[in-house]
Amino acid sequence: MSPLLALGYKKTLDLEDVPQLANCDSASVVFAHFKNKLESDSDDSTTGGQISSLKLVKVLIFSIWKEILWTALLSIVCTLASYVGPYLIGVFVQYLKSPLQPKYKGYMLVYIFFISKLIKCLSERHLFFQLRKMGNRVRAALFAIIYKKGLMLSSQSKRDHPSGKNINLLSVDVERIGFFSWYLHDIWRVPVQIVLSLLILYKNLGLASLAAFVATIILMLVNVPLGKLQEKFQGGLMDSKDRRMKATTEALRNMRILKLQGWEMKFLSKIIKLRNFETIWLKKLIYTSVITSFVYLSAPMFVSMITFGCCILMRIPLESWKILSAFATFEILQGSIYNLPDTISMVIQTKVSLDRIITFLCLDDLHPNIVHKLPKDDDEVAVEIVNGSFSWDLRSLNLILKDINFRVFHGMRVAVCGSTGSGKSSLLSCILGEMLKESGDIKLNGTKAYVAQSPWIQSGKIVDNILFGKEMDKEKYEMILKACSLKKDIELCAFGDQTMIGERGINLSGGQKQRIQIARALYHDADIYLLDDPFSAVDAHTRTHLFKECLLGILGSKTVIHVTHEVEFLPFADLILVMRDGRITQTGKYEEILNSGTDFMELVGEHKKALAEFNSDEFGHNLCNEKSIQDDKEKNPKNNKNEKLARPEGQLVQQEEREKGGVSISVYWNYVTAAYKGAFVPLILLAQILFQFLVIFSNYWMVLATPVSKDVKPHVRGSTLIYVYIALTLGSSLCILIRSMLIVTVGYKTSTMFFNKMHFCIFRAPSSFFDSTPNGRILNRASIDQSAVDTTIPHQIEEVLISIIRFLGTAIVMSQVAWQILIVFIPMTVTCIWYQKYYISTTRELSRLVGVCQAPILQHFSESSSGSTTIRCFNQEERFIDANLKLVDEYFRPKFHLSGAMEWLCFRMDMLASITYAVSLIFLISMLKGVLSPGVMGLAVTYGLRFSFHGVIWDLSSLENKIIAIERMQQYSCILSEPPLLVEENRPDREWPSQGKVDIVDLQIRYGLHFPLVLRGLTCTFPGGMKIGIVGRTGSGKSTLVQALFRLLEPTTGQIWIDGINIAQIGLHDLRSRLSIIPQDPIMFEGTLRSNLDPTEEYTDEQIWEALDKCQLGDEVRKKQGMLDSTVTENGENWSMGQRQLLCLGRVLLKKSKVLVLGEATASVDTATDYLIQQTLRQHFSGSTIITIAHRITSILDIDMVLFLDNGLILEYDSPAKLLEIKSSSFAKLVKEYTQRCSF
Repeated sequence: MSPLLALGYKKTLDLEDVPQLANCDSASVVFAHFKNKLESDSDDSTTGGQISSLKLVKVLIFSIWKEILWTALLSIVCTLASYVGPYLIGVFVQYLKSPLQPKYKGYMLVYIFFISKLIKCLSERHLFFQLRKMGNRVRAALFAIIYKKGLMLSSQSKRDHPSGKNINLLSVDVERIGFFSWYLHDIWRVPVQIVLSLLILYKNLGLASLAAFVATIILMLVNVPLGKLQEKFQGGLMDSKDRRMKATTEALRNMRILKLQGWEMKFLSKIIKLRNFETIWLKKLIYTSVITSFVYLSAPMFVSMITFGCCILMRIPLESWKILSAFATFEILQGSIYNLPDTISMVIQTKVSLDRIITFLCLDDLHPNIVHKLPKDDDEVAVEIVNGSFSWDLRSLNLILKDINFRVFHGMRVAVCGSTGSGKSSLLSCILGEMLKESGDIKLNGTKAYVAQSPWIQSGKIVDNILFGKEMDKEKYEMILKACSLKKDIELCAFGDQTMIGERGINLSGGQKQRIQIARALYHDADIYLLDDPFSAVDAHTRTHLFKECLLGILGSKTVIHVTHEVEFLPFADLILVMRDGRITQTGKYEEILNSGTDFMELVGEHKKALAEFNSDEFGHNLCNEKSIQDDKEKNPKNNKNEKLARPEGQLVQQEEREKGGVSISVYWNYVTAAYKGAFVPLILLAQILFQFLVIFSNYWMVLATPVSKDVKPHVRGSTLIYVYIALTLGSSLCILIRSMLIVTVGYKTSTMFFNKMHFCIFRAPSSFFDSTPNGRILNRASIDQSAVDTTIPHQIEEVLISIIRFLGTAIVMSQVAWQILIVFIPMTVTCIWYQKYYISTTRELSRLVGVCQAPILQHFSESSSGSTTIRCFNQEERFIDANLKLVDEYFRPKFHLSGAMEWLCFRMDMLASITYAVSLIFLISMLKGVLSPGVMGLAVTYGLRFSFHGVIWDLSSLENKIIAIERMQQYSCILSEPPLLVEENRPDREWPSQGKVDIVDLQIRYGLHFPLVLRGLTCTFPGGMKIGIVGRTGSGKSTLVQALFRLLEPTTGQIWIDGINIAQIGLHDLRSRLSIIPQDPIMFEGTLRSNLDPTEEYTDEQIWEALDKCQLGDEVRKKQGMLDSTVTENGENWSMGQRQLLCLGRVLLKKSKVLVLGEATASVDTATDYLIQQTLRQHFSGSTIITIAHRITSILDIDMVLFLDNGLILEYDSPAKLLEIKSSSFAKLVKEYTQRCSF
């Protein structure tokens, strides 16, 4: 440890400076050992391999049995050494009062006292270090097993156990179980200490010790109902915390949508409401713990009162040496009884956490035998389903897929089509083995690759997302980048393919995310490709390129099953599966099924109907004789070049910032003055000082009022002695109660204020904050740091207060007997303070590194859970488990060395205290006999037994390490806020906007201070009531323009005016609540259908039903049991993507805004549904300005104006008819390409 502490004293430590863990402590070795034990135990078990709490505890114990035995031995040595002082204190007082005792006997006693303290010091330090090390191993094993389980969960289990709840398992429950190692030996050690204490009391006080035994038993029995209450309150607190974390996780994941809709404050109030419910349980828990603490801190005084009272009643003579021995014994008994409630509380809390983890580990896994793998030598069949019926939940009678029968041969290209909600995505899920099988068989021959409809992108580098665990083959990699149209996007990135992607691909457009997914699948070179609507998020030109280069090119010889809404791609399929209501209604080639059934005719008919409008008189153009777009290379070179503007100075997602150097005094000041402006702080100090004074006074009273030996007559009557002692004891107990009540009251109030302030600042932060900040960092503060502020920090402050005032009291008592002790005491104190300053610079940074290194574990778990389907499909489970183990090792490296540093300091503190104590004893035996009362000198010796500066230093250092939670929360309480929600002097009229006219003047936008311009001087006008179509290649600035309209991005220069009002001068809520948007990603929130359509509770049921009927979902909802109160699971996963998009349409139909933005809103629906949405909008928003970002040309058929963007500039802006007349226009070329592709 010394080299690390020396380095930490010279510089601010980074993770690279912290040594690696020993191999036996690494997460991979610990987990392998734990897993082997668990599997062997499951094989021997009669419960069929089902994990129970008992089995998990048994496996954990067997995993660390050597450490348990070693720490048990150390614990025994430490306990026995601690009783040497109380046992010999009577002998020492007898020596002091007898003038004829030889000197060597005194020195021998000093030597025994010193050796006992030395043995206690060494054994205690090793014990504590080993206990922490043991706890780390338990945590590592549980982190790994929970992560592995998360990758294996079935879809139904994931719905029953959402990710927010699972994050609490890692952040709270695993930590608590690991921390229990600290209390493990207290279960048997506390009773042993009580027995040893009673034996010493029996030796000195005879039968009166039985009274002490009875009093101790009474106190233990009082603890039973308190323990039960604590268990109940702890369980309630954890459940309410789960609900809050689930809501917080969901809000953070969808923060962009919340801001676009102006709902962020509504969701914040929902989280505050959940927090208020949580604090009801928190208050019950902390006030119960105050009563428990009061009972047990008063216990030694209560036991001593009963014991001394019985001595008076039984006429057992009380002498000062017996009193002193009893006090020393009660002091140890106080530690035991003080630990008892904590131990019981920790047993209860650990049991609650174990039960929660067991519940998670017992969830159903994905069944491995749902899909039957065919042998490789079967060359014909690639995929076959026979009489298949599937469901997401077998408990429900509702089958999602029914009577599925089809066979796909190797090399076939299969298209799956059908209306929205017909079961297309579910069909791919059942081939992947993700759905539960009711009946039938699924056969699969070969490796598979999957492209999900909702892109799953891992945070990290672009190149790592594409390679996805494969070795780099540069030639193949470059070919795939070209095929997926990613070359230009990567060239525009400042760091190329080394650019860091934010969480969930936050800094990528929808099209870029989808193309990276396709590139990942292509690079894996699988036999069977399952593509779920892979081209929905890309523009028409890119869609054609991807289809030709990827599906017809690279995958030309592969088996491909792709869900598509693009009717123009269907003629290229070898087999088409048409789906309706979970059944395959038609199968065959395009020409075969075109006239054989109504379902396919409907799909193609809607598409042809839309396409026919291109040849209408309105456009009056003839594109059929034009040369192919592939031959037309007359592009404007100015717009085609990849202009490299100012490069950003760093990646978007940076390493988590941490404070450097000492924790600022302002952090402590902010904490203690947050509640009631610090008014209770003097009262808390006064209560503790008064308590210490009363305890010392009561000790002096007992020692001075009792005779030194039997021969001396007592100074006061026995009744007076005990009555005064009882009065002093009751007074000190009252001080304890007042102090504890004040501390938890202030602590609770402060934690609530910090919670509200941090969450308000997070919800008011600009969208750029969420782009660059992984959710794991925010959740870490909302979960772990908030837990510390709720309970740990108030308790730690109380410990610091007790330690400092007790230390000062001990120092005063000792120095009052022999002032010469100050000669040793002052240098010892100075040395201890120097050691503390030397040590704290290292441990402070190690503690910060622990906080920083925990967030990636939570983020990786959350990310892996959401992408488990993709991970399983590519057989990457082992790689992700290894990545998790590496993150766990990174977390435990600073944590392990922090434990070592603590013991390094405490050992030195204990040694200094032992030397000081030995010197003070030598001073006492060297003094002239008769100068001071032997009882008073004995009292100094008794106080010296517990004399140690390390208690103060330990508690101060622990507080500084824990107060970092406040520091981290304050970081997120000072985030630069968005502009105000309301500007009172600039409130628009209730009818605004009445026309919907949008003026854009010289608009320039960049994503950050050092980032290049994304929009480079746009100037145009969208007349009120007009339909505007924004087209352009992926990355041209379409989405950025929408963000600027909603002020998610503030202009670098330029302005946007709506109906004559500069939107930069009004409040954000006034702006966003008056505009409507149907976003590209159709987001639904967990809850009910009603809460999803109307989160702000503004509309009646009749209005909601009317909106549902308008968006063609009314009949579907009426079929559901709960109707408007039908359940919506996390992310809306029990609704199809198309249904989610229609529900988003329902939201805007309720809102009836004059300005409506369609952000690629019909990308995930079939042509018929797309046409239905367009018809609905045409009918109900005829007087509104509709701004459409479209990838489908059919989506902008009836528009009034086309805005063509390229590289952040307006390339063309005119009516479609005029642009189509100009054969060289980009829009004309786009339409020509589309019609050529569709003319079959």
